Amino acid sequence: MIEGLQSFELHWFDYALFALYFLALCGIGLWVGRKEKSDSGDYFLAGRELPWYAVGGSFIASNISAEHFIGMVGAAFVYGICVAKSEWGNIWAFSFLIWIFIPFLMASKVFTIPEFLEKRFSFTIRQIFAVVTIISNVVAFLAAVLYGGGIALQTLMGWSLELCILGIGVVAGIWAIYGGLRSVVWTDLFTLIVMLLGGFLVSMIGLYTLSGDSGSIFEGMRVLVERNQGGGGEAWSSALEKVGQNILGANEYNRMSIIQPLNHPFAPWITMFVGFITMGIWYNVLNQFMIQRVLAAKNSWHARMGIVMSGYLKILLPTLVVMPGLIYFALRPDIVNENEWSVAKEMSNQAYVDMVRTLIPIGLRGLILAALFGAIQSTVNSVLNSTSTVFTLDIYKRWMRPDATEKSLVRVGMISTTLILVVSIVMAFFVKSFEGSLFIYIQLLYAFFAAPFSAIFILGVLSRRVNGFGAFWAVVAGFGIGVYLKIYYNANDVGEVSGFMELFRPFIMQATFVWVCSVAVCAFASRMRPAPSGEQVSDQLTLNFSKLNIFNDLGDRWYRNVVFWWAVFALIILGLMAYFSVWFF
Repeated sequence: MIEGLQSFELHWFDYALFALYFLALCGIGLWVGRKEKSDSGDYFLAGRELPWYAVGGSFIASNISAEHFIGMVGAAFVYGICVAKSEWGNIWAFSFLIWIFIPFLMASKVFTIPEFLEKRFSFTIRQIFAVVTIISNVVAFLAAVLYGGGIALQTLMGWSLELCILGIGVVAGIWAIYGGLRSVVWTDLFTLIVMLLGGFLVSMIGLYTLSGDSGSIFEGMRVLVERNQGGGGEAWSSALEKVGQNILGANEYNRMSIIQPLNHPFAPWITMFVGFITMGIWYNVLNQFMIQRVLAAKNSWHARMGIVMSGYLKILLPTLVVMPGLIYFALRPDIVNENEWSVAKEMSNQAYVDMVRTLIPIGLRGLILAALFGAIQSTVNSVLNSTSTVFTLDIYKRWMRPDATEKSLVRVGMISTTLILVVSIVMAFFVKSFEGSLFIYIQLLYAFFAAPFSAIFILGVLSRRVNGFGAFWAVVAGFGIGVYLKIYYNANDVGEVSGFMELFRPFIMQATFVWVCSVAVCAFASRMRPAPSGEQVSDQLTLNFSKLNIFNDLGDRWYRNVVFWWAVFALIILGLMAYFSVWFF
């Protein structure tokens, strides 16, 4: 346990702030979910009536959770600013979503991504993807989010871990079960505002603390940069040297650059170019719990502008979930210097909570607690809703009961949500056996699931020749290669692997190798069977270059134009990535 963690106290005003947030959340969830739930389109897709700001706000709120405030801050404490690539690097996946996928997604009128894959490929691919989605949502996301949130509340409130995990699950599950996507989205939007306020508060007070007597945020930034580069004293230079030795096997390490060597375990420089085609496309485009908001948009313009809004929020997120990790390194180099490396990495998961305990004054801690709790519950209820959607529509209706009525589908959705929640709560207790950053745990599992499906999806949209046979064998080969790589690297220490195989030790490089192999298998195997039918390669399912159907519904005036706002967002992201690349040279 980090020194100082036992000094945390809550004032009555903190409890009042948290209670106010909780009451407002309940009011919003009950009000928007009050409508009779007799139609699957209304329950699972909010009647396809969501405006752009609800799409964008819920898209990001669902994305931010314990693995950000707990795990990502901890990863930034260990690895430095390169962790921000996980946010800024979404520019490629977001652009792909805006310009390539949304036109087909909205035109196809599907409820789920597995349904889209069946239209393009086959029933088999739909079922495989549906099963993998449910497993990955429960194992790789819900369990980790519940565990991370439980650890945070246990540390903050002093309650038992079991009670914290159960409490988060029950509260978050209420809106997913009661109101469906409509309640989830509007509670997400409210929660996002609270998260932004609470997150900025922690970062700004952290910079103020670093500034010393000057009380200047700018001075705090100067100190942050200096200490993260090993300046400011022996403690920071020694800590930086130890970080470099354990991460890269070298005495030097640049914490203020997003460009890192190829042997970096988390963020080698090549991920700036290949990360989006493996994990980025899967997470932002194929991941049902993220894309369900896009499916529920009023039309293509609202869907696209919602993702553009999400892009602007991604610009800001490193201020909330990366900067605190850099601040904590500048404040607590002793965590690295005085502990074994494995212990220091484990303690990094406590960084955010410790900052709240030691820096945030009594009276404002309730806002941070509300932000943290809101981040966790918004993700949990979103994933629960989407997972039950996939089970109900892609497995129950498509496979078990094709003639199911609308009311029975809603009922099955509610029941399956409850069962998924129970399983996720049980699985949350197994996450604690993973040593290291919670954020890295989630990324490791995503890297395994993502690459094969990302490969067949990209080929399916861009090529009219690939078919269901090729897609099936690409998925089989991709998972087989992924399993082999995991076993190979777990069985061999760093010194036992060299040359070509050492290049693929980082999990993102393994995902890239799997993606390339899946593309090759899909293209080759597709040639062994006839081309897909005309229905499977219609303009609603594949890109038609002659018709250029990607340029519809862009908005009439400049201030409503998707191109304008996307271009500004893209330039800002590219500018930030270029600026923090300069630190490398």
